[in-house]
Amino acid sequence: MHGRKRVVITGTGAITSLGREKKELWSALCNGESGIKPITSFDTTAFEVKFGGEVSDFNPAEWLDTKEARRLDRFSQFAIAATDIAVTDAGLNFDAIDTARVGVFIGSGMGGLLEFEAQHKNLLNKGPSRVSPFMVPKLMANAASAHAAIRYGLRGPNFAVVAACTTGVISIGEAVRVIQRGDADIMITGSSEAVITPLAVAGFGAMKALSTHNSEPQKASRPFDKNRDGFVISEGAGIVVIEELEAAKKRGATIYAEILGYGMTADAYHIAAPNSNGEGAIRCMTHALNDAGCGVETIDYINAHATSTPLGDQIEVGAIKKVFGDHASKIPVSSTKSMLGHQLGASGSVEIIICAFALNEGVIPPTINYETPDPQCSGLDFVPNEAREKKIHKTLSNSFGFGGHNATIILGKV
Repeated sequence: MHGRKRVVITGTGAITSLGREKKELWSALCNGESGIKPITSFDTTAFEVKFGGEVSDFNPAEWLDTKEARRLDRFSQFAIAATDIAVTDAGLNFDAIDTARVGVFIGSGMGGLLEFEAQHKNLLNKGPSRVSPFMVPKLMANAASAHAAIRYGLRGPNFAVVAACTTGVISIGEAVRVIQRGDADIMITGSSEAVITPLAVAGFGAMKALSTHNSEPQKASRPFDKNRDGFVISEGAGIVVIEELEAAKKRGATIYAEILGYGMTADAYHIAAPNSNGEGAIRCMTHALNDAGCGVETIDYINAHATSTPLGDQIEVGAIKKVFGDHASKIPVSSTKSMLGHQLGASGSVEIIICAFALNEGVIPPTINYETPDPQCSGLDFVPNEAREKKIHKTLSNSFGFGGHNATIILGKV
């Protein structure tokens, strides 16, 4: 740890297919509930895949006035809602804080895809004069980060990570570095994604990346199971408030967890497939452990990236075994994507929030739909189908994404 600043999570906000209230989301996860259902936002008749992790009860009017809401793509609306929840949870009063020392790093894997599709349709059907002047500010991937800063007048460091499914973990990890090097005292950070759209579902479907288990959507996401056939597309946002430990204590903040270690690597192998030797994932977890200054035997829970793809899950299992050696079989490893689906860029930050809850509650959420063990994914404890009580001191969360991006964060109790 080398005497550097210690950074803690003091507020959380999540928008998911299983709800947004902290207690509601946590209870659904611990009960092994699934947020996966048939898609209702567009007609899926012609689509091979007809289900996903839609946030069906989201009303932007709860957070934004009508005019504001119209100027924000759905991914930015999610981000603003999750930010409001996290800021309230952290008990921040920006009137009493130097806002030049508060930054925002909110990323998105795909940005405003809904707006892109809507305006492309306008261009083709009605001509260039009918394309909205709000199109560019709505669809740019940094819109959520910019709007969060504007909303609260936060003038510190601000940018948006775009790194596919690792976006959330990298956003948080890099925000930690900003505080550690003294460029800000507080960071609002995480990620947001809203890609349950015709183009995204068709595109991922064309890649054969998605599960086609239309008959039983809630059983489609089955990480580590022999009969898994692809990931389930989902949406949402995860935002955390992070700050320096002593400052957080001084203002009497609730502390969820300390961010102990962060690692980031690249496979440099293939744009849409992980390297079968898991080398990038192995180095990433090792970097995070070294950064945290902790041994493999100190990790009590791993929230796996495990998206339910045949190759990805198998490679992650191999990488975990390589990093943790004899200790690997003793660590509970679960994939909460079995319940939430894959929120793409938003998944990592939501999973870090889940790890923080697990630390505080002493409960490990299960991997649901684990019915038939896969010989290619053997030797680990996947916490099958039922949550488990366990005293947890440190958690490790993995995210791996298209492009060969890998990121890992380790949380610990303070």
